Amino acid sequence: MIKRLNALFHPEQYQGWGKTQRYFEGWYYKVVNAEETKAFAFIPGIAMDENGDKQAFIQILDGKKRTAEYHKFDATEFRPCNGKFEVLIANIFFSNNILKLDLPTVQGQLSFHQQRPWPSHFYSPGIMGPFSFVPFMECYHGILSMDHIITGELTINKEKIDFTNGRGYMEKDWGHSFPSAYFWMQTNHFSQPGISLKASVANIPWLGSSFVGHIAGVWLQNRLIQFTTYNGSKLLKSIADKEKVELVLENANHRLEIIAHREKATLLASPIAGFMDGRIEESMTSAIDIILTDKKKNIIILQDTGRNAGLEVAGNIESLFKAKIR
Repeated sequence: MIKRLNALFHPEQYQGWGKTQRYFEGWYYKVVNAEETKAFAFIPGIAMDENGDKQAFIQILDGKKRTAEYHKFDATEFRPCNGKFEVLIANIFFSNNILKLDLPTVQGQLSFHQQRPWPSHFYSPGIMGPFSFVPFMECYHGILSMDHIITGELTINKEKIDFTNGRGYMEKDWGHSFPSAYFWMQTNHFSQPGISLKASVANIPWLGSSFVGHIAGVWLQNRLIQFTTYNGSKLLKSIADKEKVELVLENANHRLEIIAHREKATLLASPIAGFMDGRIEESMTSAIDIILTDKKKNIIILQDTGRNAGLEVAGNIESLFKAKIR
């Protein structure tokens, strides 16, 4: 119980203390080299089905080649640290600052610097805010870093790749299943360094019913502008077709307009009732147009296009559709 309470206020840490079935937890490391010719996502985690069968795993997504690998490990090889974010899966080590890989197809170490985490307070731990305290949520989410600098190199399929001065992003999920429908997008490659966008809209089960929840943030000029269900922000538009996803969100001071252009995606494993039996598709080569307006001053403070964007469109997305109301 003490381990779980401590971890609650540190979303980056392992949250599954005491869990034995119908549970998953996974971390997502996105890395793009300085030349933007290589883009990978490394996804380590643990999964437990409703019968208590367990497995650890590491997924690798090659965003440029649009290929994916799934490496399975015995659950006993998953060893999280209590009180801080450090996890071992066999010889693979990952933390907030380091990713050390030793797999048949990938070897090497990357270090991360100048991370930009989503702010966390005792009354609002991380991006989930007060929903962090709700014990029956289907899926919880955490942002470890909106943007950071990478140093180090990896050998991937016998090719040595230098990621020094590249840019990265880190997040995580835990719970028992991904939402039945959602949009998810992220990019930190804009015309100027130090700008990052993350946005998601999802169908959230709630006390026998459901609602459409939203979380978005723009890191700009060393501050995070937040648009979330729990801070009173409004989702004015949420719609998608085969070519794009469009979102419009407003908080008290800002308006955020997003058009994410869909590209060919790669199939990844995803959790259903704890085990990695589901399938989702993710692109890492999408482009995202954004317009951020200061409503008080009636001026556009950011109009730009993000490159190397991660984009997922999953499930019964019609349940997320909302027309623009103003």
